[in-house]
Amino acid sequence: MITPPDRMPLPREFFDRPVLEVAPDLLGRVLVRTTPDGPITLRLTEVEAYDGPNDPGSHAYRGRTPRNKVMFGPPGHVYVYFTYGMWHCMNFVCGPEGRPSGVLLRGGEIIEGAELARKRRLSARNDKELAKGPARLATALGVDRALDGTDACTTADTPLRVLAGTPGPSDQVSSGPRTGVSGAGAVHPWRFWITNDPTVSPYRAHTPKRRPS
Repeated sequence: MITPPDRMPLPREFFDRPVLEVAPDLLGRVLVRTTPDGPITLRLTEVEAYDGPNDPGSHAYRGRTPRNKVMFGPPGHVYVYFTYGMWHCMNFVCGPEGRPSGVLLRGGEIIEGAELARKRRLSARNDKELAKGPARLATALGVDRALDGTDACTTADTPLRVLAGTPGPSDQVSSGPRTGVSGAGAVHPWRFWITNDPTVSPYRAHTPKRRPS
């Protein structure tokens, strides 16, 4: 049986490009998360680019650490980090091996397996909120550090794959500052989203933490 073009896995060459090319091109692509309870499928609607050593907002800006080592590896792998002691967030590694850059997956529409995502996202008021924000997306898909380093481009059995889907037309893609990024990295308009899509998270500027008086 012939696989439809939109169900074909994205090749590694897709990710082996500059991160600012990859990030907007991920919009409309499809993630398939295989879990013991069944598959969950998500259409990407919002992402952010992080350009490694050129980007003060990137985890890899100051070099390699045990936490970010996957970012230095082959493109097309998954980088998962734990933040605020509560949440996981998921990225795709981009660019040539050894030059760390990645795309944070910020939002998406659950198109299959919503009943499984709802069990993980009990606070969601409706299905549009199931994966509206990077921590919510990871929670809805059941993503944690166990998936760190997963190859999303392989055709073998894998817990996470990324398919071609239907990329959005360029005139329906918006861009602007990244959410919550401070310092020099705050000025980069490296957040990309499908214009007016209801699963896109609201923009929030960085708010400095204040010490108790």
